[in-house]
Amino acid sequence: MHGILPVIPSRKGRSTPQNTDWRRYSDRNRIERMFNKLKQMRRITTRYDKTALSFMSFLNIAAARLWIRSFVNAS
Repeated sequence: MHGILPVIPSRKGRSTPQNTDWRRYSDRNRIERMFNKLKQMRRITTRYDKTALSFMSFLNIAAARLWIRSFVNAS
């Protein structure tokens, strides 16, 4: 191994199952879902911005929008 810790749980049929850190697994899942939501925004997916600064600025705005929306819908 290269010192990489497994994050995804191993399969049931594996001969020597790996220990799973469920906290890291849930964090990884949340990050993947965030990127999937950001990819739904057409401007980020197609990258129509001319400069890297304007692209990163819009990416920050889109991430903040998703973050704020999570507070509004929280119960």
